[in-house]
Amino acid sequence: MIDQITHFNIRVYGLIFNEKKELLLTDEFRLGIRMTKFPGGGLKFGEGTIDCLKREIMEEIGQDIEIVCHFYTTDYFQPTMHLKTTQQLISIYYCVKLLNPNTLKVSDKPFDFKDKEGAQSFRWVSLERINEKDLTFPIDKHVLQLLKAENRDLPR
Repeated sequence: MIDQITHFNIRVYGLIFNEKKELLLTDEFRLGIRMTKFPGGGLKFGEGTIDCLKREIMEEIGQDIEIVCHFYTTDYFQPTMHLKTTQQLISIYYCVKLLNPNTLKVSDKPFDFKDKEGAQSFRWVSLERINEKDLTFPIDKHVLQLLKAENRDLPR
């Protein structure tokens, strides 16, 4: 299987906390499935990872962000899911701060939309209440474990 993979798929995500230490999740309907993940998306050729995240957050949330710190980069092999051809997935996570958090439209319930391609909604979830099963993708689940294992205040 590994020998058949000929492409990387690089993804960049933002870990965004509010003043209540709640984590921002995005619920989306893409590729015909419902998914819950962290905000962010795919790196384009000729783009740096921070520029990618700034673009993705602007596209998804309509806001500028401040990068606080790098949090995690995938350090194990993970194939992509739900794509026609399997690729090696590399995900990069930054702790970021929204510059205008009060203008973000959020919902209290998951998947607060009608299932149509590209639909998306956001919600804040307490780090204590979120569970791995609440997230769709394996690397996001791993990052959640790392977030919960932190013994210091998380950057915001």
